[in-house]
Amino acid sequence: MHRSPESSGVGPSPRLYQRAFALLADEIRSGGLPTGSELNETSVANRFGVSRAPARRALSELADAGLIERAGGRGYVVKRGVKGPRSAPGGGEAAIGQKLVSEPSWQRIYREVEEDIAARISFASWRLNEAKLADHYGVSRTVTRDVIGRLQQRGLVAKDEASRWVATALTPQHVSELYELRWLLEPAALIKAASYIPPDLLDRMRQKLASVLADPAAIVGATLDDLERDLHVTLLGFCDNATLMQAIVQPQSLLIAHRFLYRWTARLFDTEPFLNEHMLILEHLGRGRAKAAASALEKHLKDSRDRAIARIDVIAGGAQPDASPFLERVG
Repeated sequence: MHRSPESSGVGPSPRLYQRAFALLADEIRSGGLPTGSELNETSVANRFGVSRAPARRALSELADAGLIERAGGRGYVVKRGVKGPRSAPGGGEAAIGQKLVSEPSWQRIYREVEEDIAARISFASWRLNEAKLADHYGVSRTVTRDVIGRLQQRGLVAKDEASRWVATALTPQHVSELYELRWLLEPAALIKAASYIPPDLLDRMRQKLASVLADPAAIVGATLDDLERDLHVTLLGFCDNATLMQAIVQPQSLLIAHRFLYRWTARLFDTEPFLNEHMLILEHLGRGRAKAAASALEKHLKDSRDRAIARIDVIAGGAQPDASPFLERVG
């Protein structure tokens, strides 16, 4: 799939392979890794505490940048005479012995797997091959089961009749069913949450929305995703009914899909319609009108259903996704 400029990274933080690339590039250019130094997937993965997939991507990027070259079956070696500016201020000093992550193994690959699924369910349903997932990332089946368990918890995959893991396509019917669950459950959660939401948090959220509305031309997909999370995750998170919140998680898999949809359709509307809808909800909450806020939230979700289907139609009619080593198209 062709990537838009916004889709090249995830939020404001660089991906693991980008961070590994920057640190290694700084070392090579500063002479910390001299000519002839050997690098391979295993050594890079072990050094930075990442899986083999980001290590592989970092090495590929270094080769494309002319900093390393293939060395037969031994991986790569640092090229002769490489000198130049650092890729990021201070990166070289941080590189020595640095681990990029300290999370459990499944967390190191989860976001990339989630992104791959979210980027494809606008086109079709996909079967997740656990063995190929483990092989692609160079991790154990225990790690992949942890990843799949999280995907299931967030409503992105479920078992079919043959007990195979499937990510269901965002068809109009499926989207409508998920949104119907949301407009039945989320307003109830908002009423329960309202009395626990700190007033200063509501003020900050209103100010953030106001600044976005003041400059609609600057809106990008990541901004929309962040604002959706403010309302539907942060505020609803103050609900004290754990069972209700657990029921909300599955239909909120749409929020994960929207992360991708907003990147590709941020200009579908002159001004994103949900911004004023969110503002109305926040204003009701700020005035202590929880039931009015819940009614506004229900209307917002009903209107959002049609917009989500429109976004999916735009994407599904464009370029088809690249082949995935662990996702198999269904149908």
